[in-house]
Amino acid sequence: MRVSRLTLAAVVVCASLTLAAQQGPPAQPGAQGGGRGGGRGQGAPRVAIQPGEECPPGMTEVRHLSCQAPEKPAPSIVDYRPKSTVVAVEHLVPKAKYPVIDIHNHTRITAENLEVMVKEMDELNLRVLVNLTGGSGADFKQGMDFIRGGKYSDRFRMFALVNWNGAGTPEWREKEVNGLKQAIKDGAIGLKIAKNLGLTAKKADGSRLKVDDPDLDPIWQVCAEAKIPVIIHTADPERFFAPIDMHNERWLELGIFPSRAYPKEQFPSFETLVGERDRMYKRNPKTTYIGAHFNWYGNDLARAAKQLDETPNLVLEVGAVLYEFGRQPRASREFFIKYQDRVLFGKDSYENSEFPYYWRVFETNDEYFDYYRNYHAFWKLYGMGLPDVVLKKLYYKNALRVAPGLPQTGWPK
Repeated sequence: MRVSRLTLAAVVVCASLTLAAQQGPPAQPGAQGGGRGGGRGQGAPRVAIQPGEECPPGMTEVRHLSCQAPEKPAPSIVDYRPKSTVVAVEHLVPKAKYPVIDIHNHTRITAENLEVMVKEMDELNLRVLVNLTGGSGADFKQGMDFIRGGKYSDRFRMFALVNWNGAGTPEWREKEVNGLKQAIKDGAIGLKIAKNLGLTAKKADGSRLKVDDPDLDPIWQVCAEAKIPVIIHTADPERFFAPIDMHNERWLELGIFPSRAYPKEQFPSFETLVGERDRMYKRNPKTTYIGAHFNWYGNDLARAAKQLDETPNLVLEVGAVLYEFGRQPRASREFFIKYQDRVLFGKDSYENSEFPYYWRVFETNDEYFDYYRNYHAFWKLYGMGLPDVVLKKLYYKNALRVAPGLPQTGWPK
């Protein structure tokens, strides 16, 4: 409850308090006073609201159905940084309890960053990092040759890419199918699908390329035959498709990065995109899919559970959505235990200082601690305290099963 009130308070103070007070409903007789500190000043006038009605902009509910604006100028949503007075037990986890496979990352390994990367990975207990954006064709082969030819060949792997634009012609199909087969020969252990599929990619006739377009089936068939997984990022958080107003919990992020918003006049809806994706999963039961970012269902675990129950060829990974699990730790713990064979670890962007937040949420029972990016989440995180058997599956065992091209030896039992 503290979280939602904090978020709402931070948002509403962005409006002009004086103007809001002037334009709100008239003050009700006897609406002032009646609280702690009575007689020390009446404060701003209060206005009454009806059940189910919101306070006017710049005001908050201070008593039942009674709204009031702050007396002093309020900080903006960006500048409001309250310091918590909670004194909680703290268990920092700089190194994961078990070795980890990061199945979802976007870091190209080069001669310049190799030694630093391996040192940081050792400190985190990050055993294998999978780069999902290693390019295609000659670029992909060059990257894989560098990994295979070095002394850390068991620490890195790569997924292949496909160019979706122009789909729907025999020429496109031949080029991309052959390109994918060659990438697999060159060492690709999976296929990465970026979010442009469904959002911006175009068919040869100029129409939007839908995620479940049958013209893409030959690509999924190649993956099924080669026994490599497809990790797919479809859409983005549902709030990116919603109005950017005081009710949008991603308001600050969309204000900082306006290109992350998807106005309905320009883009298909969230439900349209995930509907196409989910139908594609079911139409290709022999292909193994990894739902990137928990399929953006981390905020609705019942929906995620229903999808896993109905889609046996699907697993989910946790990249960039830690804030969803950390704000509902009990429900998340139950989910991860029940579906312990269906969840994989992924981080998305590589920043070594951020991984320990994941370890802390997954491994401890700590309460009310910060997330690493305020614009992603105003709320605090709580630990899930996952059992060891679940941690091992989340960190490495499930990935080894789903992606056979990963190093298969040297792991704890």
